[in-house]
Amino acid sequence: MQIKKYVAPTLKEATQQMKNELGGEAIILGTRVIEGDKRFGMKKMYEITAGIDQPLKEKLTKEQSKSTIEDYKTELEKISKKIYEEPKNEFKKQNEKKKPEPFLSNKFEKEIEEILEKLRENEVQKSIIKTLSKHLNDSVSFIESSTLENYLLSTIASMIKTTNFKVSKNKLTKIALVGPTGVGKTTCIAKLAIVSKIIHKLKVGLISIDTYRLGAIDQLRIFSEISDIEMAVAYQPEEMPKLLKKFKGKDLVFIDTVGRNQKAKESLDSIKKFLDAAEIDETILVLNSTSSTKTLNDVAEKFKPLNYNSVIFSKVDEAVAYGNILNISVNHDMPIMFLTNGQVIPDDILSVNPSFLANLIYSGKLYK
Repeated sequence: MQIKKYVAPTLKEATQQMKNELGGEAIILGTRVIEGDKRFGMKKMYEITAGIDQPLKEKLTKEQSKSTIEDYKTELEKISKKIYEEPKNEFKKQNEKKKPEPFLSNKFEKEIEEILEKLRENEVQKSIIKTLSKHLNDSVSFIESSTLENYLLSTIASMIKTTNFKVSKNKLTKIALVGPTGVGKTTCIAKLAIVSKIIHKLKVGLISIDTYRLGAIDQLRIFSEISDIEMAVAYQPEEMPKLLKKFKGKDLVFIDTVGRNQKAKESLDSIKKFLDAAEIDETILVLNSTSSTKTLNDVAEKFKPLNYNSVIFSKVDEAVAYGNILNISVNHDMPIMFLTNGQVIPDDILSVNPSFLANLIYSGKLYK
């Protein structure tokens, strides 16, 4: 096994370099855009990190082969750890250093008000702040000021539902991602497909029904080629069963849907016909975390006919506040599966749990 990086002006050229050296069995571990040499008119370059799970033809000695196997395993462990390991609870660490202090009503009231103001700044909606305020004030008789923040975080966590990415071998699971235009569904699918392939060792397929957006199919096809993941395109709902038969040997098939305005009911009905024809096992709604709570509420409500059963919040690296994550979770009682925090595939996706989300919402800081 060997880890290599390839840089070229286009993804296609970088991919070709990879295939020329490592062959068709190479696995894409990550992609990113880097600054090119402006002296030569190169504004940007594409870097691919690739790995191969066999010795590089006959060029490697036994000693080198052993070393590259360890490099490959280490790289996969880093990616898996970055996606699935919960960041440390900064508030817990801070509060553990403080000694318990006696309850002083005036000081405590001031602390509660400061906490509530912080929630307002982070755009938590009024009704939820009111609930949290009542809960804190009802609990002052048995908590101390030094543990107030942790108590708040545990309360917020109890209001949030999360779910895991369920994967299994030898049974075809069909997962569709839906959502408005521009939320990053195709990039989410690329990340999940790579995670499924290189971390969970699943056989993955892709189907695109996004035949409307300019360049959408090309975008997914380029990813399909560089990651060596089979792809198909459906133009009509009646084509779905036939295409799925083509993927009967796969463990997992992701379906990339066209982004639609939540107000366009006919367009959403069209997507539903495709998903019904495919007999989807799971539908995930992708929401842009930079949008207002009012917009997200409207999207979540209008997309309900597509029967989504979990949510991915995208672009959290671009958001300035995260109260809308709590607002949507409470308003729609819908579990959150992942956050995405950048364009790098597959690194910039985070598995979540209630404790992590509570810290994110309250602190307003994303610990990457």
